[in-house]
Amino acid sequence: MAKRLSPQDMLFLYGETPSSMMHVAALMPFTPPDDAPANYLRQMFEETRHLEVVEPWNLKLSHPRMLFRPDQSWVKDEKFDIDYHVRRSALASPGDERELGILVSRLHSQNIDFTRPPWELHFIEGLEGGRFAIYMKIHHSLVDGYTGNKILERSMSTDPTLRDQPLFFNVGPPSKKRSKTPAPPRNPVMSLVGGLLGGAVGGAQSVLNVGKALYNTQIRSDDEYGQITNSFQAPHSILNKHISRNRRFATQVYPFERLKSIGSKHDATVNDVALTIIGGGLRAFLDQLGELPEKPLVAFLPVNIRPKDDVGGGNAVGTILTTMGTDIEDPVDRLHTITASTKAAKGQLQNMSQTEVLAYTAGLMAPTAFQLASAMTGVRGPLPFTFNLCVSNVPGPRETLYLNGSRLEATYPVSIPMHGMALNITLESYADTLNFGFVGCRDALPHLQRLAVYTGDALDELDKLA
Repeated sequence: MAKRLSPQDMLFLYGETPSSMMHVAALMPFTPPDDAPANYLRQMFEETRHLEVVEPWNLKLSHPRMLFRPDQSWVKDEKFDIDYHVRRSALASPGDERELGILVSRLHSQNIDFTRPPWELHFIEGLEGGRFAIYMKIHHSLVDGYTGNKILERSMSTDPTLRDQPLFFNVGPPSKKRSKTPAPPRNPVMSLVGGLLGGAVGGAQSVLNVGKALYNTQIRSDDEYGQITNSFQAPHSILNKHISRNRRFATQVYPFERLKSIGSKHDATVNDVALTIIGGGLRAFLDQLGELPEKPLVAFLPVNIRPKDDVGGGNAVGTILTTMGTDIEDPVDRLHTITASTKAAKGQLQNMSQTEVLAYTAGLMAPTAFQLASAMTGVRGPLPFTFNLCVSNVPGPRETLYLNGSRLEATYPVSIPMHGMALNITLESYADTLNFGFVGCRDALPHLQRLAVYTGDALDELDKLA
């Protein structure tokens, strides 16, 4: 049975180009159990070959060669080829973290094949110490980061002794809970009238709510509204260039409690602290290149708008904008500025429905069209841009996970650069750590790995002064 794509899912298809690719990924290094045989990885895969590949992993586009068709649907791939989707790679043993990053950069630079279900999984052998890694790539139109994380969590275990675990593509989605209490019978005429009146009243109220929030964001500058970053504040920078298909990937990992401790001293969240050290890293990185703008960089932050304990599926994401404080040298002052900015921006989303948040997001991000046109043509217009980069924070599992006895060491997100936004940084919490994945255009941003190093330096500096 065909399943229509949502409008948000369709946007990721419409954004797909040979150099601006809309797939996301995760890099997951593992430490195998002490009793792992030499053919451990091959055995793990062979044991899953006979199992059914379940939705959404067996779904492909109904019209893969016409991505812009408005009637795109997900349909079952009747000729699913597991050997195409699951592959083995190897580093020259013993492979280090730099070599692993280079391989992932190359894998992430390759386009997805839309004539098949849009995902790939690579087992990467040869890491030092007998370790291995899994690189999983998925097109964003199929699932978002939240959904992908939920599925990965369900395919692993907190029990290190458990074996014979199926891989994620063999694990079906959980069924959503349904109310056991039947709805009371209603007069069908009154139900129709009530539905129409309710829709009209609700629609009018939504327009007012969204309009008020956009007015507060874009126009007002009094009181706390002056802390809100609007759609016309991002400076022109090298982050907003036309990009190539080549990617560069770098990682960092920090103790979660270290960032939480800093935040608790300044009434800031862990995400505020993370944004602060990224801002410090960007300040040093761009200054070294001679490309640091006088005005602060602006990031757009995707916001998950699913209900608590939602099992996921498709895309459900809103957006806020925040300053990165790259014009502020003192890290504590930068933290206070970013905290005020994010609090004010989140305040606009309070008490909004999902539909209203999506409408607000559309209005907030509408000027991005000028930014994209500038990147595509190379013509710099007089207006500021809407944002310079994306910083996402995906909540991950808080317990250590195992896959057939192999301990998951970390989970590094690999996200999407695009024309007009050559850098994307995603954070993911895991166990007692916060994992950073930096991905950018190799040609627009040389030496991206230095940004990861400078972010660590910025954390050390903030920790000393906080």
